[in-house]
Amino acid sequence: MVELTLPKNSRITKGKTWEKPAGAAKLREFGIYRWSPDDAENPRLDTFFVDTEDCGPMVLDALLWIKNNVDSTLTLRRSCREGICGSCAMNIDGANTLACTKGMDEIKGTIRIYPLPHMPVIKDLVPDLSVPFAQLRSIEPWLKTETPEPEKEWRQARQDREKLDGLYECILCFCCQTSCPSYWWNGEKYLGPAILLQAYRWLIDSRDEATGDRLDALEDPFKLYRCHTIMNCTQACPKGLNPAKAIAEVKKMMVERRV
Repeated sequence: MVELTLPKNSRITKGKTWEKPAGAAKLREFGIYRWSPDDAENPRLDTFFVDTEDCGPMVLDALLWIKNNVDSTLTLRRSCREGICGSCAMNIDGANTLACTKGMDEIKGTIRIYPLPHMPVIKDLVPDLSVPFAQLRSIEPWLKTETPEPEKEWRQARQDREKLDGLYECILCFCCQTSCPSYWWNGEKYLGPAILLQAYRWLIDSRDEATGDRLDALEDPFKLYRCHTIMNCTQACPKGLNPAKAIAEVKKMMVERRV
């Protein structure tokens, strides 16, 4: 029989249960993942109680209430609070989403929160996103041209501009990236849905003049073709985008240029 040994600090233990706020009439229970690199303990799930009459309706509001009123060491990323920056992406109630746009009333029972899955954790709810951002840089996500620059701007027909709809709205929250099993197992080689959607955004831009070079860079057994159309990425996107469709279009472009 094969004996498997779990990596150090891989098992989540029961953590501290914090006191309920005195005098609160309406409470929501939260189970929040906690881990710090400063100690040698396993990750734990701490239990908090939030006075919902003293904070806003979103999960991010509750997290900030906990940080401000209960435990100031709780660590998370956040910025815009409007679903635009992607900073507060985390796993809430079993699904990757944005804490600032997820309402507490959308969740029944205890609200359980973990960092984005299958990524190294820096601390508590903060994942290390160094690899996906390095992969983003590798696709060179900017306009590449050889034609001399026009005096004002690069013009684009309305129908060409409309092709970018559903692509440019990506906020790089990596909810899709970290929901993809292919990326879990091949994250160092497979670019993943978020990066491939960004790649397609530049491939389909009528102003870009490096289509051939971009496709050459993606012609690799792992970078593109590890996608098995599981569709987790499309289901996870908090902006309603369809990374799986974008990946399929890139594959189609690969085939068409060979014909």
